[in-house]
Amino acid sequence: MAYNVPTSKEAFLKLCDEAQVKFPYSEDISCLAKEIKVGSKTAHNRIVYQAMEGCDGTYDGAPDELTKRRYLRFARGGAGIIWFEATAVKGEGRANPRQMYLTDKTRDDFARIVNDIKEECVKANGFEPLVIVQLTHSGRYSKPEGVPAPLIAYNNPIFEKDNPIDKSRIVTDDYLDSLKEALVWGAGEAKKLGFDGADIKSCHRYLLSELLSAYNREGRYGGSFENRTRLLSEAVKDAKILTGNDFIITSRLNIYDGFEYPYGFGVDEGCGITPNLTEAKMLAKKLEANGIDLLDFTMGNPYFNPHVNRPYSKGGYEAPEHPMYGVHRMLEGISEVKKEIGVPVISSGISFLGSASANVCAGYINEGKFDFAGYGRETLAYPDCANAITSGNNLDPKKLCICCSKCTEIMRKPGGTPGCVIRDGEVYMPLYKQLVLGN
Repeated sequence: MAYNVPTSKEAFLKLCDEAQVKFPYSEDISCLAKEIKVGSKTAHNRIVYQAMEGCDGTYDGAPDELTKRRYLRFARGGAGIIWFEATAVKGEGRANPRQMYLTDKTRDDFARIVNDIKEECVKANGFEPLVIVQLTHSGRYSKPEGVPAPLIAYNNPIFEKDNPIDKSRIVTDDYLDSLKEALVWGAGEAKKLGFDGADIKSCHRYLLSELLSAYNREGRYGGSFENRTRLLSEAVKDAKILTGNDFIITSRLNIYDGFEYPYGFGVDEGCGITPNLTEAKMLAKKLEANGIDLLDFTMGNPYFNPHVNRPYSKGGYEAPEHPMYGVHRMLEGISEVKKEIGVPVISSGISFLGSASANVCAGYINEGKFDFAGYGRETLAYPDCANAITSGNNLDPKKLCICCSKCTEIMRKPGGTPGCVIRDGEVYMPLYKQLVLGN
């Protein structure tokens, strides 16, 4: 069954009734236009453009022409925070041959694009956005040369089934020690290059995220909660010490994977995939104690159960659940963990809410359940959605993301550079036809 993204309050309420869920809903969305402190810095408003990887850098790992086009569109869009996409700190941890890669060779290119983003936003909107870089290692999804070259925390039969990855691809504790050093180095470089913050990425089953469920791994990074969270928590602590109080350290963090124990974080043994956020709360408090300034919560794995973090509307397969149920699980889970900490929190998974997204996020923010509205796919379809929201909730239904996942279909093809096929068709429809349809 296909579901349409709501373009009116009536359509939104109808979908909520179908899924038997309720959300806070505020007609007054003025909170989204208000400033908020993040560490020692100030975000101009409560809209975040989440990290959206374009797979369109140079082979050296620098921003290329489509990359620059995307971020200048984002800059003009008026978001308070622009989350620069996944940027590798180790070459073997790149997810594709054109993933961003921070090195001595590419550092000047990163400095230029950060400067250009800020200048463009000032010119268009009169303020500088906070720009945060997402530092990553792709782990089991590494493809630095365009073919799978996984580096894993442990073997996982949910993904590997009858073809387990060779144990030689399980990273050693020494390798993880070196990764921590690379992440901390990346944060220090990001500050020098003009970024306002660095995200130690631990979501969507990339390497740091996978470690959170390494219950059966031996050594310093497996087994106990302390060990499974060691790499993330120590990287956050060391990065904060290195960069100081005038730089934001954050994490895009999975609080629930959607897989059974012992292969998923955020579940109990013997309870299937029912969420239990006890350890997520413990981890959030630990990161706060280690100096983290901001947390960006998410769930699921876009490669295996994408509806968990990217509620599904229509496309090539039957939606496994009503998309409003998925949005509700995401936002209520984020709210539950937010109760335990004092640092600001960003929401996720809201693109399917369509024209009601601002009203729902304002409802949650007004109730203190999170602090920012985090838009992902919506930004590719509607890069000026932040200005539309902060100028009085003037979202144009004809510009909204329809959650068709065509951007992801392009991304999954070799050489694919994803963007919105529907709303930015002049650039991305030819790519979709060529790579996905074979035309």
